[in-house]
Amino acid sequence: MNRKNEKGFALVLSLVLLMAMSLMGGALIVISASDHQSNNISDEYQQTFYVAETALFEGEKYLLNQFKGPYKTDGKRDISKRNLPPNNASVTNPPHSSVSACYNSFSDIDRPTFKAVYGPPPTNPTSTSKNVVYHEENYRTFLTDNVIGTDNTERTRLQKFKYQYFLTQIGAAPFKGTGESIKKDATDSGNDGMAYRIFGCGIYDNGKIIVPLESTMVLPQ
Repeated sequence: MNRKNEKGFALVLSLVLLMAMSLMGGALIVISASDHQSNNISDEYQQTFYVAETALFEGEKYLLNQFKGPYKTDGKRDISKRNLPPNNASVTNPPHSSVSACYNSFSDIDRPTFKAVYGPPPTNPTSTSKNVVYHEENYRTFLTDNVIGTDNTERTRLQKFKYQYFLTQIGAAPFKGTGESIKKDATDSGNDGMAYRIFGCGIYDNGKIIVPLESTMVLPQ
């Protein structure tokens, strides 16, 4: 039997198999890197969503503090300063330049007629206007060290997130329930409340990701 034509066959086969395995390994590396990047983006978006929820929570808390009276240094509320913040008399577009990116993320805002709530500013406002109610805060500053711990990597990551919120008074709305200063007639439902719309945004890496959320809150008059 003549085996001269089979010389070098093992070498050729080895090279073919090596090439096939290299291509498969390279494809797996590309797929793995793509999945890792996708997971990172998904994680950043999810964290930005949580930050946006914090913005709504802080806006609602601000309204409640105004309705019940702001806290004094002794921890008690100043009942004499209870109020339902009104809208500014003039159109504000946006409420402040610092929230323009957040403001432009809401497509359903009636910009020609939009008026922001004016009143006492939040505790640490970054607005240069004395009375405009909007707030921006770094998420890392908002959280305590007890929540983050001593992980410097996590601190650095959270430093890239911030939240913003601003408010508008919608108008009279039905309020159903019991509570302070509610008029009780034959029914516990009627136009005895004031509705507010709260706009909140979670922002990652100076606008790389912006998640806008909104909620409506009705307070009794």
